[in-house]
Amino acid sequence: MKASRETVFAIIPAYSEGKFIGDVVRRVLLHVKTVLVVDDGSPDDTAGAAETAGAQVIRHSTNRGKGAAIKSGLERATTAEASFFLFLDGDGQHDPSDIPAFFDAINEPGADLVIGNRMTNIKAMPVVRRLTNKFMSWQIGTICRVPLPDSQCGFRLVRRELLPVLRVPSDRFEFETESLIVAAHHGYRIKCVPIRTIYANQQSKIRPLRDTIRYARLISKYLWKCRKVKNQFRLNG
Repeated sequence: MKASRETVFAIIPAYSEGKFIGDVVRRVLLHVKTVLVVDDGSPDDTAGAAETAGAQVIRHSTNRGKGAAIKSGLERATTAEASFFLFLDGDGQHDPSDIPAFFDAINEPGADLVIGNRMTNIKAMPVVRRLTNKFMSWQIGTICRVPLPDSQCGFRLVRRELLPVLRVPSDRFEFETESLIVAAHHGYRIKCVPIRTIYANQQSKIRPLRDTIRYARLISKYLWKCRKVKNQFRLNG
């Protein structure tokens, strides 16, 4: 099965994106037949703007986190006859005109998960975010044993076969990191495609202290697992 307008189901987690979500939905619908927006307890009219633009909408009564929003979207998507799931953010930083590049990448042999790579042109990226992303991508790539130039990018296309991987425990921003690690450890093939990222003074939803602690715990867990496997290999060897 090839990725195409009819076989790809788009899922957009969104929190307080009423300003951007309508335009994002309309532009994504140029490339896929169905767009599902998961409004993660927004206090604004994110849900209404998404529906007006042509999206299906799920609403969380409270903010449960980006990972939880994606998993709610996947529960709905499993009832659809879609062979691929496309994820992107609702704040306009991901350019829907890049979607065909994801289709081309996953339709080639050797790709189960395609992730966007913003690091090929970083002039517009804030310096702190650039340095943080480089460090985290190196760290996660080491754990995955796969080169990952932009592990934190939420613009992704995955095959339906990855559904078990996408049900990892994490419910907030660390969800994307954990699902990537688990996918690599299960032998799924990861490919990266260059994308354009747009910075228009969007307000970051990341809470530095809370989310840094969660990320550190997640990385510690998988580093410990990697060491355990290496030690077991040495004992058996």
